[in-house]
Amino acid sequence: MSTIVITAGHSNVDPGATNGVVTEAHIVTDFRNMVAHYLRQAAADIRTDGEGNENLSLNAAIKLIKPRHIAVEFHCNAFTNPSATGVETLSQDKDKALGAKLCEAVANVLGIVNRGAKGEGSGQHSRLGYVRAGGIILELFFISNPDDLRRYLDKKWLVAREVANVLMVAADA
Repeated sequence: MSTIVITAGHSNVDPGATNGVVTEAHIVTDFRNMVAHYLRQAAADIRTDGEGNENLSLNAAIKLIKPRHIAVEFHCNAFTNPSATGVETLSQDKDKALGAKLCEAVANVLGIVNRGAKGEGSGQHSRLGYVRAGGIILELFFISNPDDLRRYLDKKWLVAREVANVLMVAADA
């Protein structure tokens, strides 16, 4: 069984995208904790970038990733148009199949658009340290879209369970 690394994007000093008082850093730290809960229940070998409200820096998160680890960092997408919607992953080509399964799981639970598994250059940054280290960035939904945010808040535990299930299957493969 592969080790699963789950990390929360941004950190305690960088809130990431916001929607009113809701911050990306808070959402993804909370989500990391929920996924960790399900993985621990299943006795998975996991590593995280913190517990509770702790959310370590990107450099610390990258150091957790070792060869043959499955690594996923959680983020929220944002756009100036509040109708932008959906889930997507950014990764190296070798991780696109797992990225596609993660996207499908989130899209199915939330009922949002599956934007698919993409290469790291398709995001707003052409090079992503987490992806370069062998991880996948999972953009859960658009925090700037009130409907995406509402759907997530209503079903976050279900999303976390499905993401954990996808990761467990991948770790057992």
